[in-house]
Order: sequence, then C-alpha cells, then structure tokens
Amino acid sequence: MTTPVLATPAADQAPVSGGPTVGQRLTSFMPVIALVALLAALTFADPDFLTQRSLTAAVRTSAPLAVLAAGATLVVLCGGIDLSIAALCSLSTVLFAMWLPDLGGLTTLVVIGAAGLIGMVQGIGHVVLRIPSFIMTLGGMSIFAAVALVISDAGPIRIVDRDATKWLTLYVGGIVPMSFVVAVIVVAAISLVLKLTPLESFVRATGYSESAARLAGTPVDLVKVAAFTISGACAGLAAVMLVSRNFSGSPTMADNLLLPAVAAIVVGGTAITGGHGSLWRSLAGALVVTLLRVGLPIVGVSSAWEQILYGAIIVAAVALTLDRSKVLIIK
Repeated sequence: MTTPVLATPAADQAPVSGGPTVGQRLTSFMPVIALVALLAALTFADPDFLTQRSLTAAVRTSAPLAVLAAGATLVVLCGGIDLSIAALCSLSTVLFAMWLPDLGGLTTLVVIGAAGLIGMVQGIGHVVLRIPSFIMTLGGMSIFAAVALVISDAGPIRIVDRDATKWLTLYVGGIVPMSFVVAVIVVAAISLVLKLTPLESFVRATGYSESAARLAGTPVDLVKVAAFTISGACAGLAAVMLVSRNFSGSPTMADNLLLPAVAAIVVGGTAITGGHGSLWRSLAGALVVTLLRVGLPIVGVSSAWEQILYGAIIVAAVALTLDRSKVLIIK
C-alpha cells in the first residue's frame, strides 16, 4: 500500500535564499528618501533653510536623539522595547551635574558607565524574572523619573565648570558639530562590532524567533542583557550631550525625547517585531524627526501638533514595517 504524501503549504516552507525580501529592500531606502524629500520641502517653504547655519543647528540638535535611538534600536532588533531611555537620560543629566564638582573630567565616563549598569539591571530583570520588556522598562521609566526629581529637589542643577563638556561644543572643520560626529562614531562602532562578531546574527535570530534561536544555541539571555546595557550607556552619553548644550542637569530635560526616539527607530525601517533593521537607518530616522521638529514652525504649523505628528508617524511606520507572519493574532 502506497503511503500518501502530505503537501506542505508554501507559506510554511523556508525560503530558499536567506536574502532580504523586496519589501525589506524598499524599506531600507525609505529613511534616505524621506530625508531628501523633507529637505526639499523645507527649502521650498523657506529658501533660507538650506544654509550652513540652519543645517549645522539641525544636526547638532539631532545628536542626542540619534544616540538614544541607536541604543534603543538594538533592543528593538532583539524583539523588545526600551521605554526608559528618556527618563534614564534625564536622570543621567542630574547625576552628571551632581558628580561633576568631585569627579571633574571623569564624570562623563562615570555617568555613561552608571547608565549602562542601570540598563544591564533592567536587562537582567527582563530575562531572569521573565518580565516583558514593555513592563520592565515602563516601570524603570517611572522609577528613574521619580529618583531624578527627588535627588535634584525637582529643579535644575547648574553647571559651573563647563570645561568637562566643552569638547562637545566644538566644530570639526568649523562646520560639523562635534556632538554629531560623536553620534556617528557611536553608530559606526556598534555596527562594526556587530558585523565583525557573531553578535549581529545572534541579535537578528533573537528578534526574528527567540524560540528557534534558543534551539540553535544562541545565547539569547546574554544578547538581550547586552542590548539593554548598550541602550543604557547610550542614554548616559546622550545626557552628556544635553548637559553640554544646556549647561545644567534637569530631572525632565530629556522627557520629550521618548516619542521622537521611537519615531526615529520606526521611520528608519526597524521592524517593531524585531529581527530586521539597522542602526544607520535609525540615524537617518533621527535626522528626519529632527527636521520635522525644526520645520513645523517654518511651514506655519503650531508646535502643539508635534505630538500628533509623532503618533501618526509611529502608527504609519509600524504598519509598513510590521512582519505580520510573526503576529498571527492581534490583541
């Protein structure tokens, strides 16, 4: 008797090639296309916008946002989310202002290290206690914001010694802000480490299918903790950039950067479900979001519409990049 052969649905078959799909290829160019289109629109609305002074101010403004988005992109690539980056950044500005008189030039490294340690604690709590990253970092956001308010007496702390952050206010070639150069170096360094080590495949495997990654021997828990650690360290570096620009630490200084950071990540084409994305495209997304913030007043749109715009951008970008094969049930 002949044994019947069951046909396997095409949807369940693994792709012959592991290369990116057409949709993924198109998504990879969208941040650059959006950036060029936005520049053209703003220049059309105000011909004086496309000047060295305006562009320099825009990229300088984008630097802290780009660093925040770069760190959080790693967490998203792993299939998680870090909602605490803005609150941790605000707390780090307060810590910087408080520690600067005693630590001097070492304050920058200490603050970045402390923020990275806090991020690592969140990552450990996420993987050990099996708490969803959304809940873990939502709780962290509340805790960090409260701690910043308590230790600062709910007010800004002025920076008297500005030499510790003076290097971030310099310009390379008299044109490019040092803070933006640092942001590019951070993105390049993290991307290079991912490329030259197995970390990139570990991160993408974890984000695409955590259960399959575990079966394949991927150290999923270590990868997630490392992603949260880097995200925290980036929040600390972004705090130093903000302090160098505002000459103070404040418990609410970076609170308005959470939605822009998330918008930068999804505008950059990183799938919110994980596994697909790029730090370089998040950098482009940060530039797009910054140009939107700068450009709204130019075209006569009230800043009150800013949050509405971010919400619409996030929903639209997620709708375009969502891998629906991984989300079979929408709750």
